[in-house]
Amino acid sequence: MSSTLSRATAEQRRQAADVLDDLTTVLALGGVTLPTLEVDWADGRLTCSYLLRLTARPLDLLRVVDLLRKGLRYERLTFDD
Repeated sequence: MSSTLSRATAEQRRQAADVLDDLTTVLALGGVTLPTLEVDWADGRLTCSYLLRLTARPLDLLRVVDLLRKGLRYERLTFDD
């Protein structure tokens, strides 16, 4: 990878790593541990678009959906005018 391309995508790589860390932390606080949650670094190097790859059992994702619903409900109750 050229140094110009490396510099241009540095922010994208940092953001992908930060989001992965934040998501893993929040899910753990909600009692969810996913079998595979990772940045697709290889594809990102080719496309310059870093994606998070997720593999999970339906039961784990049901818990994630439940947490999201509760968060949305709380947000509506707290921030609606």
